[in-house]
Amino acid sequence: MPPPAPELGFFERCLTVWVLACIGAGIGLGQLAPGVAATVAGLEFARVNLPVGLLIWIMIIPMLVKVDFDRLHEVRRHSRGIGVTLFVNWAIKPFSMALLGWIFVRHLFAEWLPAGQHDSYIAGLILLAAAPCTAMVFVWSNLSKGEPNFTLTQVALNDLIMVFAFAPIVALLLGVAAIHVAWDTLLISVVLYILVPLVIAQAWRRRLLRRGQGTYEAAIRTVAPWSFAALLAMLVLLFAFQGDAILAQPLVIVLLAVPILIQVLLNSSVAYLLNRRLGVAHCVAGPSALIGASNFFELAVAVAISLFGLESGAALATVVGVLIEVPLMLLVVRAINASRAWYEAGPAMPAARVAGH
Repeated sequence: MPPPAPELGFFERCLTVWVLACIGAGIGLGQLAPGVAATVAGLEFARVNLPVGLLIWIMIIPMLVKVDFDRLHEVRRHSRGIGVTLFVNWAIKPFSMALLGWIFVRHLFAEWLPAGQHDSYIAGLILLAAAPCTAMVFVWSNLSKGEPNFTLTQVALNDLIMVFAFAPIVALLLGVAAIHVAWDTLLISVVLYILVPLVIAQAWRRRLLRRGQGTYEAAIRTVAPWSFAALLAMLVLLFAFQGDAILAQPLVIVLLAVPILIQVLLNSSVAYLLNRRLGVAHCVAGPSALIGASNFFELAVAVAISLFGLESGAALATVVGVLIEVPLMLLVVRAINASRAWYEAGPAMPAARVAGH
């Protein structure tokens, strides 16, 4: 049985507001009590910041509990929609973001961004685009009246691919952009922030389901706020370090949002139109476009901090993704719902597919 259809809750609806509040709180903390941020930054082991690492696990594990790898056998049932999403997620999105970063950061906006942070900003944008969204996709899919089994299957498959493909794609694109990154640090990040949380989450999921579906659903409702609380706490720390740079150049956040906005609109449109061309049902095309466009920003923030540090432009760029994720994805959901009649009037749209069967 698929999980109950999620709605956009209070924390999710107001995520942009919370992020803006964290920007203010973090900058205030950094200016008024710089020693606190410095103390947190010093709590490291093997190049991993322990408080940040703990917050990231609290943030990611409850999301990964929702992933159902038992749905992977349904890949053939939705082969066209899954094929489109995989193509957009892994063959278009990371590479298009690298190109957009090069165009905007190194050329169009170069004079308005700190020269010493150009490479770091591009790295953050690449990290943001290199991992497909996991948790919020269930919400976006429900709001677009998406096929829940397709969404579950696609998310499970993307997470499995991410374990093996995330590090090589990031390393390739950073290398093309002439940005050096230590392979050992990147691989440690994959193990710490993808593999280990995934194993813990799946073991926890199976244990909950053995106690019954009701126990599982109650646990999901209980731990859901943990992810957002950990995310917000980490953002306060991040902006405590970024405060001086933001106060010196407040336009940076707006400029970094431009390539992210273009990337989301581009990839959602490509996925949506490809599904229509292939005659995929609207209830599959909607979540396909949404999964193709959204990012696993929690993972991107974690890896950016691990690779480049709390004070880096890469960490700031990934946080801009957090800031605009909800309003952007709600815009895409609205466009998908409003265009359903046009979509279903497209080529090769048998009645059975329109019904989602």
